[in-house]
Amino acid sequence: MGMAQLGNRLYTGESSFDFVGRRKLWFLIAAVLVLVSAVLLVKPGLTYGIEFEGGSEFRVTGSSDVDAAREAVESVLPGTVPTVTTVGSDGVRVQTETVTTGELDEIRSGLVERLGVPDTAVTSSSIGPSWGQDVTDKALTGLVVFLVIVSIVMTLYFRAWTMAVASLVALFHDLIITAGVYALVGFEVTPASVIGFLTILGYSLYDTVVVFDKVRENTEAAFAKKDRTFRDAANLAINQTVVRSVNTTVVALLPVAAILFIGDLLLGAGTLRDISLALFVGMLVGAYSSIFVATPLLAALRSREAKVQELDRAVRDGAGATAVTAGGAV
Repeated sequence: MGMAQLGNRLYTGESSFDFVGRRKLWFLIAAVLVLVSAVLLVKPGLTYGIEFEGGSEFRVTGSSDVDAAREAVESVLPGTVPTVTTVGSDGVRVQTETVTTGELDEIRSGLVERLGVPDTAVTSSSIGPSWGQDVTDKALTGLVVFLVIVSIVMTLYFRAWTMAVASLVALFHDLIITAGVYALVGFEVTPASVIGFLTILGYSLYDTVVVFDKVRENTEAAFAKKDRTFRDAANLAINQTVVRSVNTTVVALLPVAAILFIGDLLLGAGTLRDISLALFVGMLVGAYSSIFVATPLLAALRSREAKVQELDRAVRDGAGATAVTAGGAV
């Protein structure tokens, strides 16, 4: 059976996967992933770039001798353990604590001498700790503003606070797991990473809104016709959108995976790698959360509402009356 045929069967209800009915399993998986990610955020923890912590950075082109670069820094700053990484096939990036102007010139000269490159092949920059703290504050402010706006928009658009809560839980799920992967692989958190985090939150929210819109359409019809319970209507909405979500995610992940591969293996550490890892993990986790976390959680939250319970009773009573009528006719 092809994806198109499967999608048609799921959309019409001929075939169905019980996503909502198995929500305890999905919630357990999500909780384990979040817990593991939270532990990783504590130990080993995130590795912040100099944009957040402050420091000095040197970039050398024309040589990839990591040991020589480390020796050049240690000769000027004894006892310092610089972070030295390769950039592509013929470049080196060196990061240290913030140094004075004199030390900056000495390290530059040492890199030129020990790596055997021209003076123009070495560039340097320094960021003070206060500027790094300012970047951190701006990043956190941007995240908080984003979440507040999402809460207001979701509540007003769907006219239901439960949808806002479910979408926010899914967003936190995506953010924590993506950050946990960053801590696990040891990639630096840079402004590019923050951009990636905000981008995947938007992508995850978009996917969730598509499913929620279908949930609203199905549940409004269920309340009017009394032909299916709220849980069944929500589950049908997931089945009707799951193939679309999978296809969209796969298509979006292919170029991101290519960027991640090129940025990591061919170009080395840099902006491409930082942002592509956040996008790759976030899109993957976001697709999972919109299907297995957000909508099942919404169904669980709304199951306590009197209106939903009344609908469920009406559907059960109607099914029972139909069964009795059919039994009498036989």
